[in-house]
Order: sequence, then C-alpha cells, then structure tokens
Amino acid sequence: MSRIGKRPVGIPSGVTATVDGQTVTVKGPKGQRQFVVHDDVEVKFEDGAVTVAPRFETKRARSLYGTSRAQVANLVEGVTKGFEKKLEIVGVGYRAALQGKNLQLTLGFSHDVVYPVPEGISIAVPKPTEVVVTGSDLQRVGQVAAEIRGYRPPEPYKGKGVKYVDEFVFRKEGKKK
Repeated sequence: MSRIGKRPVGIPSGVTATVDGQTVTVKGPKGQRQFVVHDDVEVKFEDGAVTVAPRFETKRARSLYGTSRAQVANLVEGVTKGFEKKLEIVGVGYRAALQGKNLQLTLGFSHDVVYPVPEGISIAVPKPTEVVVTGSDLQRVGQVAAEIRGYRPPEPYKGKGVKYVDEFVFRKEGKKK
C-alpha cells in the first residue's frame, strides 16, 4: 500500500475544492486547476480534505492511487503558492532578455533564440544571466524550464550553458599535453 496515498490532502482556507465523479476541481487565489482521476481510483471530499483510495485490490489500482493523491496535492499547492523554477545562464556573452511575450536568449549561436512564453506561465529575468519560470501547473513549469535549458545544456568542460540553479555540472578534465 502507498504511504503517500493514505494521507488526505488538506484544503487550506481561501481554497475551494469540489469532486464531481472522477474530476477534482480546485479554485484558489492563483487560479483554477482540475485533474481527472483514473477509474481504478476512488476520490472523495469529506471533512475539508480530499481522500484517495484504490477502488479494487489490483496492482494497477494500488500503484495509481499514490500518484493520484500527489497530483491532487500539486493542484492545491499550485493554486495557493504556485511553482517556480530558476535557471542560470553561464558563459561569456550568454544572456537572456524579455521582449514583450517572447524570451530572447543569446547563447553563442549565429542567431538569437526566441522562445514564445506559453499561456499560464510567466517568465521573469531579474538579471541577464538568470531566468525565473513561474506558474500554477507543476508539469508545465517544468516543461518550459526544460525546453529553455534544452537550447544549450551545460557542457562538462567549461560548464557553459543553461542550467538549473540547484543543478551540479560534473566537470571533466581537458586534454593533456
């Protein structure tokens, strides 16, 4: 049995949650999010908390209900606090700038990389070498940050490229004479 799935998801004040069949809808100060729970998982709203339990005693149902509980918890956290990923740009002449609805990245190519900011995601550039991606959907925030990092991932010899702030780049030794 899942240890995570057994715990109910508490709904804080200022947030409303409704369960309609297999759809969980959560409204909060940062917007509204919804998630459709798999049919093998039973979801209920009782005593100010959302509880998730396997509907059948199958391996699939037991493996899905912990994941479903984590998804519902991410909905609640997304509409209350939101999610954030910080990226750091390392390299001489490498920088980022926000121009309207586009993020312009200078990453050592012959051209600048222009990344259109998707709906529901906000990108801030506090310094030219720092990009902050925020939003209420954890999956989309991570996907946008991964796409930006994918333009120039950090390389192991000089460490140049776009990396997460908490990422460690394993450095290699160069050629020997």
